[in-house]
Amino acid sequence: MIDGGLATIYVSDMDRAVKFYTEMLGLRLLYQAGPGWAQIDAGKGLTLGLHGAHEGGPQPGQKGSTVIGFELDEPMDQAYATLSERGVKFHGPVQDTEHVRLAYFSDTDGNNFYLSETK
Repeated sequence: MIDGGLATIYVSDMDRAVKFYTEMLGLRLLYQAGPGWAQIDAGKGLTLGLHGAHEGGPQPGQKGSTVIGFELDEPMDQAYATLSERGVKFHGPVQDTEHVRLAYFSDTDGNNFYLSETK
């Protein structure tokens, strides 16, 4: 049946978005097709499809339109510090719940993301 897929994220500036996901978050660019499309490997089978915004289509950064969580392969505090050093702006400190630690941030278009560390 279904075996994979991707999360599509609408962006206003493809080059700026690719730089954010690759240089700031440290993810790998799979390919870019001009200003209209790029695919980013986010690990463990998660592919992000960056779609250039166009008139009449979904607009980047609308609250609640996109939320993607990234599972970590290193401690939360280390990931938070590294990404902060790269310029990622978090929405406050790491939040602790009973089972996970979460850190929320947005990309350059205001799309929402979080880091997740299972306790």
